[in-house]
Amino acid sequence: MDGEHITERPRPGFVLADYVVFAAMLLVSMGIGLFQALKKKPGDAKVDDFFTGGRSMPAVPVGMSLCASFMSAVQVLGVPAEASLYGFKFLYMCLGQTINSCLTAYLFLPVFYRLGITSTNEYLKMRFGREMQLLGSVQFIVSTLLYTGIVIYAPALILSQATGLNMWASLFSTGFICTLYTTLGGMKAVIWTDVFQILVMLSGFIAIFIQGTVLVGGPAMVLEIANNGSRINFNDFDFDPRRRYTFWSFTVGGTLLWLSMYGVNQAQVQRYISCRTERQAQWALFVNQVGLCLIVGSAATCGIVMFALYSHCDPLKSGKIAAPDQYMPYLVLDIFQDHPGFPGLFLACAYSGTLSTASTSINAMAAVTMDDLLKPHLANMSQKRLILISRGLCKSFMYGAGCITVAALSTFLDWGVLQGSFTVMGVVSGPLLGAFILGMFVPASNRPGVFSGVAVGFSISLWLVIGSTLHPPSLQTMGVLPTYTDQCPSSNSTVNSNTLTKETFLHRLTSLQNFYSMSYLYFGAVGTISVVLVGVAVSYATGNKSMISLSFPECFYCLIPCLDHSAQTDIQWMVPGILQT
Repeated sequence: MDGEHITERPRPGFVLADYVVFAAMLLVSMGIGLFQALKKKPGDAKVDDFFTGGRSMPAVPVGMSLCASFMSAVQVLGVPAEASLYGFKFLYMCLGQTINSCLTAYLFLPVFYRLGITSTNEYLKMRFGREMQLLGSVQFIVSTLLYTGIVIYAPALILSQATGLNMWASLFSTGFICTLYTTLGGMKAVIWTDVFQILVMLSGFIAIFIQGTVLVGGPAMVLEIANNGSRINFNDFDFDPRRRYTFWSFTVGGTLLWLSMYGVNQAQVQRYISCRTERQAQWALFVNQVGLCLIVGSAATCGIVMFALYSHCDPLKSGKIAAPDQYMPYLVLDIFQDHPGFPGLFLACAYSGTLSTASTSINAMAAVTMDDLLKPHLANMSQKRLILISRGLCKSFMYGAGCITVAALSTFLDWGVLQGSFTVMGVVSGPLLGAFILGMFVPASNRPGVFSGVAVGFSISLWLVIGSTLHPPSLQTMGVLPTYTDQCPSSNSTVNSNTLTKETFLHRLTSLQNFYSMSYLYFGAVGTISVVLVGVAVSYATGNKSMISLSFPECFYCLIPCLDHSAQTDIQWMVPGILQT
């Protein structure tokens, strides 16, 4: 079935059945939070329980929660659109995620779990002092506010496009639901709600895939059209860093990007340290990886089906939509016109990811604020009062207003939601990852080194992002694949679009502009590598002064279990006095 037959039909908005399906998902999410709040025993009230579930959670639900927390509406909208425009090579993202899961499970997880800390920035305090802890806390809160704002904006865009509802109403309702069940139930509510929501997300993708494939004419026809359109392109091993997606951008830039999200990010660490044992925490990461591959694979496959469906009448090029982020809402309203309830399932799918991510972020920001900023001044306060303050932080006007403000500002960005969210995490969290790498794997690193590294790394990353925003790369430079409008009622946009692309490309020849054209997947990697290189150089230049002694087995070598006693002795000899038992 070609795109002309579909797009000529009128596309209605939501009907009653769609609202019922969507409302049912919200009610279940709310119910889980209420259940977790009501089942608590009065004597169990501890602030550690609120933020980490009492470190008693089983591996499977924690793993599913880990997966759901970064698989938000950003991925529901962004991954299919990117796969449609750049091809099936987007599945290489799963490879970068797998490498990240292994590195996190065996290198970063042990130190946080064995230290029994709630905030990852506590490690920075132990390793580099109170100032570094505060810097890490501020960086985390800023990056999380920005990321969560983009995440909240994504489903508001869907709701506005599907129903005509005012975007502000959508933003406030989303924030209210997230804060309510997070505040009531704490981390247990977040984790069990995530389990439900990841199932909703997968159900939405499966429904879209089945219906779209049927309309195209079957799986064989989808693959044939995708292959003819150069979308089956796993052999892209181009080393050019300006290419938006290649094998190397996913395995190098993508791995470091995901490592900044999973290895040291408070929102994720807070989840896997809630497991009963360190081994279960590792298994939770591997369960998470299976879920990530399923969701990314499902979303990318939906993108390929979408390309096949509109292979001769692309909605973006023909002017039926204004931005790639609108591909999926357009597709859903198009293919489910005769199936009431399924558009509501798609909206539930998008909102499921958003609720998961936003609630995770709110809980994590509250944990960082409590442990890093407030607790040192509240040493004599009772657990009951600490929990009340924690709940107050979760529903804090400051966090909610900040996220909604960022969501509103996201409407003015030219980036898609996927690039915007990953850029924020890369630029802010990438340098922070470098600080943790220095602390955990470079025994000689000291405070002057890590502060210098973070300053340089963040500055370079920010400069790169500003430059890429002011001087965006051309479509040819990024490697956008061709789309067609030859069977649309009007196809005048094809020639103009190609001409603009060529003219833009001809002006992207200076070395600085080529640097700005670097794929956004490398933004975080640039910051991380800069921090490590500068940090090592400054640390060795300033010697071992300004260092804080750490517990030998817990704060360094538990991260490198393959080292035997003689190797540990050698390292102590190379850096005398740095680690003391």
